[in-house]
Amino acid sequence: MITSVTLGDGVGAGFTGRAGGVSTAPFDSLNLGGAVGDDPASVRDNRARAAAGLGVDPGRTVWMRQVHGAEVAFVTAGAEIPPVDAIVTTVPGLVLAVLVADCAPVLLADPVAGVVGAAHSGRPGTAAGVVPALLKLMCEHGADPARVAAAIGPAACGGCYEVPAGMRDEVAAAVPAAHATTRKGTPGLDLRAGIAGQLAGGGVTDVRIDPRCTIETPGLFSYRRDGRTGRFAGHVWLKETS
Repeated sequence: MITSVTLGDGVGAGFTGRAGGVSTAPFDSLNLGGAVGDDPASVRDNRARAAAGLGVDPGRTVWMRQVHGAEVAFVTAGAEIPPVDAIVTTVPGLVLAVLVADCAPVLLADPVAGVVGAAHSGRPGTAAGVVPALLKLMCEHGADPARVAAAIGPAACGGCYEVPAGMRDEVAAAVPAAHATTRKGTPGLDLRAGIAGQLAGGGVTDVRIDPRCTIETPGLFSYRRDGRTGRFAGHVWLKETS
């Protein structure tokens, strides 16, 4: 159910999968998305199950209202946040979550500074620079790009993510590394390559990329493959010390 990621001492991180929940089709089964039409009680149960698998408190998980933009918010326990696509915290035990089903979930951490961040980086957000904006806000709270570890989670791969030629050109003009050609020889986008390029441009050298393509992996939700479906999530947090 959980794919753990190592982002440094004192940091927890991981990506959920599709199995292990209670939702019925087409959201079966560990749907964590609360705005896709699933039964709210099932989503609450699934979020509790995911938290248990991660070993965190479901009541201390921050879920964004994602809008495919580049706005970033700093969050603390109990804080209300506006619609954003990236969040940052320095509060131990506060879990940052990002929902996806083809877009890239991006998790960042600087364990030395004690700051973590999460971003929802789809096509519009990648082109708008949501991940560089996330890194910038983390640096304002003490992070050093040379110390930041990044994890880019499962997303639609460049070999599958077909887009119109004009859209590819528009995104590639802002993020050159996102330019791709699908296996069919048609215009495509490789969001993870583009995000990795953005992170490198910001001075981040420790970047781990989950190779799984959501479209090709039945154990993950994919909007492009299935249409009406659920969402999996990336989580990152600073562990509390006893």
